[in-house]
Amino acid sequence: MSQLFVIFLNILAPVFGLVLLGYLVGPRLEIDARSISRIAYYLLAPAFLFHVFSDANLELNLAVRMAFYAITVALLTGAVAFVIAKLLKLSSEMISAFVLISVFGNVGNFGFPIIQFKFGDTAIVEASVYFIVLSITGFVVGVAAATWNRDGRLGAITAVFKTPAILAAVPALLVSGADVQIPIFLERAVGLLAGALIPIMLLTLGIQMANIEKIELDRNVIIGSLVRLVAGPALAMLLAAPFVMTGLPRGTGVLQAAMPAAVLASLIALEHNLMPEFVTTSVLVSTVASAFTLTIVLAIV
Repeated sequence: MSQLFVIFLNILAPVFGLVLLGYLVGPRLEIDARSISRIAYYLLAPAFLFHVFSDANLELNLAVRMAFYAITVALLTGAVAFVIAKLLKLSSEMISAFVLISVFGNVGNFGFPIIQFKFGDTAIVEASVYFIVLSITGFVVGVAAATWNRDGRLGAITAVFKTPAILAAVPALLVSGADVQIPIFLERAVGLLAGALIPIMLLTLGIQMANIEKIELDRNVIIGSLVRLVAGPALAMLLAAPFVMTGLPRGTGVLQAAMPAAVLASLIALEHNLMPEFVTTSVLVSTVASAFTLTIVLAIV
């Protein structure tokens, strides 16, 4: 019980503190959530992914297996969300929002510290692999889902490849693969931008929440959040054996699949006008509920 309290105090409390800060100061300073989210979407997120990719040092065989494992779990979680939304006879926009929430987990500012607490510093490499793969998968599927109804299939595919964070991954992979030395001034500039992403995302979430006139904890929010928190880790545990995931790759993979919906999901929803209030509320609800669901997953892994 004391260990779980430390997780809450050292990981969840700082996160909720920044969200609360954004909630309190946003209206008073008249900060526009869309403007600040565009900074995160077009500048900070690409810099963050470039920073992680360019420094990645992966063992190819295991990394490829982990990548396919993570992608399969994410896509199947999205498929579960799609089927459930269809069975509930929800609108096409709500179905897209369900898929966005289900595939884009908070594998960064939640995933890293929880994994480090559970397994120690030796698991950071595995956590980084899953972070990179799941971030790209989340952006690709999330942006496609967000633009599907508005622009159709071709427009959705085009929008995915125009996503700034995805575009930043290409030069980052080239830099990492070719072992290119980035100029110090550029590396430091990118590092500064990358370091700003997480606090900006959390502040933006608080500002978005302040703009919601009434938080409605309805059936769709609860179901969408549960799909993210329950289906993800359940599928990760079921698929670990077929993908020969054991030890740290299995443990970190299951934990990353159990993370709540990412703040970036709300940024995508806001940027593409995909039911931003529903997505933002689901991000908050899944984050709060993860204090309970992650307890169970931590006990299992």
